[in-house]
Amino acid sequence: MTSVTELEVNGERRKIDADPQTSLLTVLRDQLGLTGTKFGCGEAECGACTVLLNGQPQRSCIMPVSLAAGKQITTIESFEKDGHLHPLQQAFLDEQALQCGYCTSGMIVTASALLRHHPDPTDEEIIRYMEGNICRCGTHHRIIAAIHRASRLIAS
Repeated sequence: MTSVTELEVNGERRKIDADPQTSLLTVLRDQLGLTGTKFGCGEAECGACTVLLNGQPQRSCIMPVSLAAGKQITTIESFEKDGHLHPLQQAFLDEQALQCGYCTSGMIVTASALLRHHPDPTDEEIIRYMEGNICRCGTHHRIIAAIHRASRLIAS
């Protein structure tokens, strides 16, 4: 059974027709064409599917789309503005914090929430906040450096 649901995605109201139990990730990717958010484990363990829901990191692979209705959903696609990368995106490039890139969107989305709450985080705060985001390529030290760099870019 499907139903029409209205979502606010990246500041834009979008109507979707889906079973209320369909994952938010499936709707974002398959109905709205927002493929920057990745399917990783399907169990909310890896962080590849992370989006912001009302500004807080949320694993979209396990969230029924019905629970996202009425909330502000932010995906990686909203980070670039007018051809300019977000400071986190630029810092990830500058620090070579991505190899395969599969985890990158989830990492950047999660890190944006971290920097909003802790503009100048310590290594320990970064590690703790990013704990649920897994990089299979092992660039965790570069990711920490990128978040520090983005913190400085945002502050300047």
